[in-house]
Amino acid sequence: MSEFSEEVLDHYLLNQVDLRHRTVGRRVEEVLKVVTDLTTEISRKDGRFQSLAHAGVNNENIKDQPAMLSKWAALLRGRSSFNPAVHVLTSSLVLVSVPVRGLIGYRELPSRKWRYYSLTGSLFPNPVREPEKLHQWLELESFTSPAQDWQDAKVCVDGDIVPAKVVSLFREQLVTAIQTCNYHGKVSILESLGSVVRVAIETVEGVMEAELVPTVELMNYWPKKARWPRLLQHWPTTERARCIKSFGFNLMATSNYHWLLSFSRAEQALLGAIDEDGGCRRKCYRVVRQLKEDVWCPGTKPVITAYHLQTLLFWCCEKFPCGRDWRCMKECVLRVARKLLKCVGQRYLRHYFVRSYNLLKYSNTTELDLTAQKINDFITDPSLYVH
Repeated sequence: MSEFSEEVLDHYLLNQVDLRHRTVGRRVEEVLKVVTDLTTEISRKDGRFQSLAHAGVNNENIKDQPAMLSKWAALLRGRSSFNPAVHVLTSSLVLVSVPVRGLIGYRELPSRKWRYYSLTGSLFPNPVREPEKLHQWLELESFTSPAQDWQDAKVCVDGDIVPAKVVSLFREQLVTAIQTCNYHGKVSILESLGSVVRVAIETVEGVMEAELVPTVELMNYWPKKARWPRLLQHWPTTERARCIKSFGFNLMATSNYHWLLSFSRAEQALLGAIDEDGGCRRKCYRVVRQLKEDVWCPGTKPVITAYHLQTLLFWCCEKFPCGRDWRCMKECVLRVARKLLKCVGQRYLRHYFVRSYNLLKYSNTTELDLTAQKINDFITDPSLYVH
């Protein structure tokens, strides 16, 4: 029987993890080109949407802020393989944030207490439910300079920019763009639940699914809900945390009425510089991610995604902030696996920036129990799975 050792883990990284990483990388690059072509065409027809090429630090809304752009470029230099708007959830599913244009000068306002409108604009006798902890309303008045197009009834109801209506408009434009770009044999729109546009894209190495989400990118603004960094926190450093907060956050159109808070740029900056002290955190993350993909919960709709693992890694970095705690990859992999087992068993994983929100709140409990058993089997004898 093979031993679970540093040498075995290095072999596993080289022959399985790196191979998967390169394969997925080629597929994501192909998806990125297709989605960039489609969003470029959409932006020509509807100025409210931007090309994917203008996501993140390339957003047209911040092109007049050179000092901020210079600082971000320095922080991310050499660390980003893909467009920051593309998030690989599994080996066959990516989440793509499609940036919008024309919403400038954001500030948080005291929110109105009740909304009584439906998506069609008619009135309800009872108020629409309030947003959960990781969601919020988005009022037109929150922006000092909203473009005239955003006051259109196609996207706005009673002073609110309604995510479901934005997604509906984007879907209409996407259908046309697929034909215009001659991608009708390569891209197909899938049926999906809720306000999400899900497409299947044929790549050289197989079909890749992508969720395309219109996203409001709010630069250099940190939401009050995200009380971070926390008191007496030693990771990351105070200076780096201050810089990371300048990346701001996103609001993603993933539900009917409420916008989802996303911190993708901040998370990318954290992950990119995670091993500056010479630790093995990133290698550990890649090993655990490979185990999740192959053993713990494979498939296109897993109960645990790469985002859950990334969040877990950040919490582990806070608990063990010193580089010396991340020298032995074998011990670090087992540490993260034990922490994941605890979270899955308790059905509770706090969001890293909005810690009051449970990322496993709506997860299938049966699938979580099956995943917990597989993680426990790995911890009992890891050499059966890593060789």
